[in-house]
Formats: sequence, C-alpha cells, structure tokens
Amino acid sequence: MILLRSARVIDPDSGLDGVFDILIRDGKIAEIGEALSADGARIIDAHGLCAVPGLVDMHVHLRDPGYTYKEDIASGTAAAARGGVTSVACMPNTKPVIDSAEALRYIAGAAEHAPVRVFPYGAVSLGQSGNALTDFAALKAAGAVALSDDGNPVMSAQLMRRALVAARESGLVISSHCEDAEMVRNYAVNDGAVSLKLGLNGRPAIAEELMVARDAMLAQETGARVHIAHVSTARSVEIIRRAKADGVAITAETCPQYFTLTEDEVLAQGSLARVNPPLRTEADRLAIVAGLRDGTLDAIATDHAPHSVEEKSRPLEDAPSGMVGLETSLALTLTALYHTGLLALTDIIRLMAAAPARILGLDAGTLRVGAIADVVLFAPDETWTVEPSLFASKSRNTPFGGRQLRGKVKYTISRGKIAYADNENGGK
Repeated sequence: MILLRSARVIDPDSGLDGVFDILIRDGKIAEIGEALSADGARIIDAHGLCAVPGLVDMHVHLRDPGYTYKEDIASGTAAAARGGVTSVACMPNTKPVIDSAEALRYIAGAAEHAPVRVFPYGAVSLGQSGNALTDFAALKAAGAVALSDDGNPVMSAQLMRRALVAARESGLVISSHCEDAEMVRNYAVNDGAVSLKLGLNGRPAIAEELMVARDAMLAQETGARVHIAHVSTARSVEIIRRAKADGVAITAETCPQYFTLTEDEVLAQGSLARVNPPLRTEADRLAIVAGLRDGTLDAIATDHAPHSVEEKSRPLEDAPSGMVGLETSLALTLTALYHTGLLALTDIIRLMAAAPARILGLDAGTLRVGAIADVVLFAPDETWTVEPSLFASKSRNTPFGGRQLRGKVKYTISRGKIAYADNENGGK
C-alpha cells in the first residue's frame, strides 16, 4: 500500500487537476482526495511534484527476440520505468518476426516479470514481407493489441486495403510506416539542403506524404481505422488534418525528435541523428508542433530504436537508422513544449498517456479510482543533463547526450509497485 501526499494530480481522462493525495492499494487506485490516511501505507511526500498516469509509449522497439545485443525486454522495460513509461507497445520487426501466436507467447513470457507492462504488436504480413497477410484474429486472441509492419512499409495498396478490411473485422488498428520504399531506399538523411551539402541521396518528404494520403484514402474507403506512425513533415500533418475533417478514422503520432531537432543535427552528430523517417526542416518542425497543439496529431511516442555503439559508429551512409528515447521523452517534451508555453501539462499527459491508451484500447492512461495503479511522479522544474552512460537501456544511441532538460521523473509506480525511484546513483 502506498500513499502519495500532496501531489498535483493531473489526469486528462477524469478531468482532475489539483493538489490531492492518492492511495494505492492492491495494485489499484483506491482513493483520491485530501488528507487521506491509511495505516501501514508507505508514504511518499509528493509536495511540489506532479502525479500523472503512467505514460503509454505506443511505438517501441525492444529488439527481443533476435537482436538482444541491442536491447531485450528486461533492459527496455527498465529504461521505460526510468522515463515514466509504464506501458510499452513493442513493434514486431524482431527475429523471428512477431507474426504468430507462438511469437506472441514468447513476448508474454519474457515480459512476465518486467517492471512495466508490455503490449505487443502483431505483424500485418507474414515475415513483414508485404506478400501475404497474417491471421489477424489469431494474433488478437494471442494478445496482439494492434498490427504493424513498422520498419517495412506495406507497399502494395491492394494488400493494405485487404489488411484494413481484415483489421476492421478483427477490431484492431493498423499502425502504418508511411514511406515509399523505392523512393527512400536506404538513404540516410532528408532530401534537401543537408543531403546536398553532404553529397548524398536523400529521403524526400513526398515519399512519406504519398503514403499518408494513400492510407487515409484507404481508411475512408474501407471504414477501417488507421494510425500513422512517426509523422515528420508539414504536408503529412495537413493531409491528416483534412482527413479528420472528412470523418476518416485516422489517428497519428509523432516523436520528440521531430519537434526538437532538424536535419541540421546530422551535420553536428552524424549517424546519431540518423532516423527513419529522417529529421526534416525547421518548417516541418513548426508544423509538427502546430499539429500537436490543434489536435491533428493524437500522440507522442518515441520510436525507441536501440543500436550498438559499433553499429552507430559506422559512416553515416552505412549506420542503421534510429535512436533511443524511452528515458528522455517526457523531459524533452516538457522542455520543448511545456516550459516554452506551447502546451499545458494536461495536454502533454493526454498526448503521452490517455490518447495512446485509447487508440490501442489499453486499460491504462488514467488515474480513475479502481484503475490499475500506474502512476508517475515528476518534478516539472528540475533540471538535469542527459548522460547516456547512465541509461538502463543497453544502447546509447541518442543525439541528446549532454543536453540539459527541465522536468525529471522521481518515481514510477507500475501496477501498484515502485518500478523506479530517482536517487543520486541513477535510480533503483
């Protein structure tokens, strides 16, 4: 039993925003009120801290099975706890691909004792090959919360149309990696000023935007739900905005890197700033922020993508794309959007907890009495410096090393138990 004293409780789901105590009993939110008491409870003085629903990161690569030298479920969930994330939805581009009930059972077993909850995606196509659909009903029955071929765009419009129809019948949402594979190939950076300066072929914005438009149209035609992953361009935001106005069942996410960095970061940090889709222009960054502010973009996820030091030390053209983000996402968002006055705290928690839980249909993202006690306590004004060597993740591939951020996780409570507590030694 845990009693949180005098926290600023912010819960967009229930509309709470005020100073209250929270009593946690038997893994559930038992009571929220003033001057609560509970004999034998562990008392945490939360004066000056914000208490919010545990964050729900709906786009994470845990690399398990098959690539556990980069990350595994134990290390990835420990990283999540350090960042205030109590629910992670892991992508299926593992080895083997998560395209069967057997593969989903492996995830469930490996995550049984993890400090936070793990919700797996199932693949859209067998082996993520883009040729034949998986058995959506079987994947759902085995625990898949959504479907995606993330990392591999579903290039066939016919297959995507069939997938959306089958997903609608199964009650699942498809998260779409929107890039035209032929246009982007394995190019390392945005097609623009930086690619020209480096003398490299670039990944054009239109490669993303064509696929966003295609999938929005297919969702409208089939009546199915589609979720657009890692939105990075201004025109993608506008396409999604128009589709929503037309009543299309479309949702979308972006990531902290797309509202904090631009393509110029590649010139400073090389492969650490290589990510798919790539970092774009300042105009794109501003459009992403506008999309978050007006509700066009529904969620903030990390696309946490661990890689080894050796892999990220390769030349830019040869290094894999991706960056880790679980341990920095909340602080980056607070620094870039809250402390600049662009978004209120309740908006940020909606984007990082309530909305992703709703999109995936998870029992998470809320502090309502009776809900699973996933709670994060953070100090909104505390400054700290990102030190990758202290990460719980196995990987260190972040472009934010050395950056000073404002907003620090102090406690992460998952299912009523303390999964992370900040201290001078980097947490426990």
